[in-house]
Amino acid sequence: MNTAKGKLYLIPTTLGDNDPLEVLPLTVKNIIEQTNTFIVENEKTARHFIKKITPDKLQSALKIHLLNKYTDDTELPKFLESCCKGIDVGLLSEAGCPGIADPGADVVKLAHQLDIKVVPLVGPSSILMAMMGSGMNGQSFTFNGYLPIDKDERKKEIKRLERLSFELNQSQIFIETPYRNNKMLEDICNILEKNTSICVACDITLPTEYIKTLSVNEWNKKKVDLHKRPTIFIIHKF
Repeated sequence: MNTAKGKLYLIPTTLGDNDPLEVLPLTVKNIIEQTNTFIVENEKTARHFIKKITPDKLQSALKIHLLNKYTDDTELPKFLESCCKGIDVGLLSEAGCPGIADPGADVVKLAHQLDIKVVPLVGPSSILMAMMGSGMNGQSFTFNGYLPIDKDERKKEIKRLERLSFELNQSQIFIETPYRNNKMLEDICNILEKNTSICVACDITLPTEYIKTLSVNEWNKKKVDLHKRPTIFIIHKF
């Protein structure tokens, strides 16, 4: 007799160290309560999150698979062996939504190939929330990840994104390592044309949340400290 396969739940997490139930629906709590096998990026922070949202859950009952930049693709099938045996598995993001600027996409792709039902749960995405709060083109936008580190390459890429935003009427989203955020804002203000709009969205969902859209000219007159604060940058030349 064939055993029904378990589901792969895509479980979002908070974007900072606030109370999970301030930003996550009860569905997330309920799924974590009934799930013991998880695929995570960092075991320590994942266990901390699980304990915070379900304090009574036994940590010793958890089966944790690590998925990060050191994980070999050949390891992925074993992460879903539980699903093939009828046991649900949770794919837990380090921050925000699994598979969005997150290494979980490869596991989700494999789940589809293995005919495992994929269930995305509602939760915060800093990319989408920044876009929502930006006042830019929510009908057409692109997430570009990290820009090049090399100074000349970065300048070319920033100018390319500005040109694309104008030609396609498409907002361009990117991120930076948090300790380099202030330098990033300085760079884009120096490179972009004065009338190009920049949205800076940081600490989304946290008490220190800051979302502001101004022209380059206006940003040059404004002071904001983004150091070590998770930040989304969006540019659009109208």
